[in-house]
Amino acid sequence: MSAPEPVTFHNRYSGKIETEQIYGEKWLRWAYETGLGRASISMLVKRKLFSWYYGYRMNRVYSGNKVLPFVVDYNLDADEFGKQAWEYKTFNEFFSRSLKPHARPIAEGENVAIFPADGRHLAFPQLENTDGFYVKGQKFSLAELFGSAKKAAHFEGGAMLISRLCPVDYHRFHFPVSGTPRNAKTINGFLYSVNPIALRRRVHYLVENKRMLTGIESEKFGLVAMFEVGATCVGTIKQLFVDDRINEKGEEKGLFRFGGSCVITVFQRGRIKFADDLVQHGREYREVYAKMGDVLGTVPEV
Repeated sequence: MSAPEPVTFHNRYSGKIETEQIYGEKWLRWAYETGLGRASISMLVKRKLFSWYYGYRMNRVYSGNKVLPFVVDYNLDADEFGKQAWEYKTFNEFFSRSLKPHARPIAEGENVAIFPADGRHLAFPQLENTDGFYVKGQKFSLAELFGSAKKAAHFEGGAMLISRLCPVDYHRFHFPVSGTPRNAKTINGFLYSVNPIALRRRVHYLVENKRMLTGIESEKFGLVAMFEVGATCVGTIKQLFVDDRINEKGEEKGLFRFGGSCVITVFQRGRIKFADDLVQHGREYREVYAKMGDVLGTVPEV
């Protein structure tokens, strides 16, 4: 049997290709890379009850005992936490933690868009010319993502960024551009994993999962669509923003409860020029690790 294919990404800060330390890797590989595992996914794990039960456990007081070992095992920077690691009463409280002010500097400039979340980001500058997401030959349509061909039509020929959050990441998401959010809605679905172990096998999990869609009307970037996608053990997506009010880029939009999850940001044709490292590594289906507030891209020069 050949060795499992590692999940690698480009770290914007170290400048190196690194291998992801995957939380629950053995279980994920069994679930998505074996016949018996895939059967269990179909029958149980994708269901909301499974994620509800796991979330219930992470809300129990005894789950707080997991926080300090988790911080140590995954070498998290406790200095940026909103409070001391030992003060979190449950693991879910820790998981959806806030950070200290200025822990995530926001890139300046009205023509600059920022990453909406900490995570590993995969960019597609021209969707019509993309031959696959994560692996060649596997794609989904914008109509499937939006759950509506009419809504998707506004973004035909546009660009997309998939921001994948791991359990070790900061799990609040923020506005990538300044603008007015409108027409927030929930698109119901299942709760598959969004780890590349799963997505390399079937990228359609992203459009089959429960997700929330918000349109953001931006003076500089036009209409921007922002999706928060649930995943296994992440049935709860909590929005914290006020509808129909101008929000500045970097303002907090919401949070995820326990598990891995992702944010998908879609731009209209010709409204975004992605940062060079996103474009370079995206050609090889390689994600770029970067933090919320860092430069995602800019308004294209005319």
